[in-house]
Amino acid sequence: MAMFRSLVASAQQRQPPAGPAGGDSGLEAQFSCPICLEVYHRPVAIGGCGHTFCGECLQPCLQVPSPLCPLCRLPFDPKKVDKAAHVEKQLSSYKAPCRGCHKKVTLAKMRVHISSCLKVQEQMANCPKFVPVVPTSQPIPSNIPNRSTFACPYCGARNLDQQELVKHCVESHRSDPHRVVCPICSAMPWGDPSYKSANFLQHLLHRHKFSYDTFVDYSIDEEAAFQAALALSLSEN
Repeated sequence: MAMFRSLVASAQQRQPPAGPAGGDSGLEAQFSCPICLEVYHRPVAIGGCGHTFCGECLQPCLQVPSPLCPLCRLPFDPKKVDKAAHVEKQLSSYKAPCRGCHKKVTLAKMRVHISSCLKVQEQMANCPKFVPVVPTSQPIPSNIPNRSTFACPYCGARNLDQQELVKHCVESHRSDPHRVVCPICSAMPWGDPSYKSANFLQHLLHRHKFSYDTFVDYSIDEEAAFQAALALSLSEN
């Protein structure tokens, strides 16, 4: 009996790790990044929800102040994004057929194989050309207002986004006493293009503060210093 158990254990050690349920069917899709739709490359996992992505694909999400998981949209702590070692181990263990030549390739090497597989290249070359949708019969409006960039209401400097508009006005027009129309408000459907702000700089920072803080990568100390400097400047004037 002891010899039989020894033989069974030895045979089990020689067997490759079992693949996921369903065999090779859909194996490549199961280990594909939800962002680039390719087999994971240097996968990382988000600590809270556990979703996995290519490290490079997740990078843009880590550059914003309050990142959200691209898959479930739950907020997460960038410091709790770790290397998905268990996924990397599976990528090195499992094999799947190439979508072109059908040769079984280790998932960890699938990207390299596909980039050089002649069958895959042939399939891509034979893909039907993109055909646009049927043109709409409704006229396309030509007077859509530009709500991405604005002109300075003081000097007319153009193509300023909201961040640049605030910076430009603080640096160049902080002592200008003129009442001006807010170009951001006037571009909105609810905006009044004739209303002039008595204190345009304060209006920018208070009325449009949310968008400003969202798109400008300021630290808390820099934000506080900026606000203090602006308040001091306005009080002196």
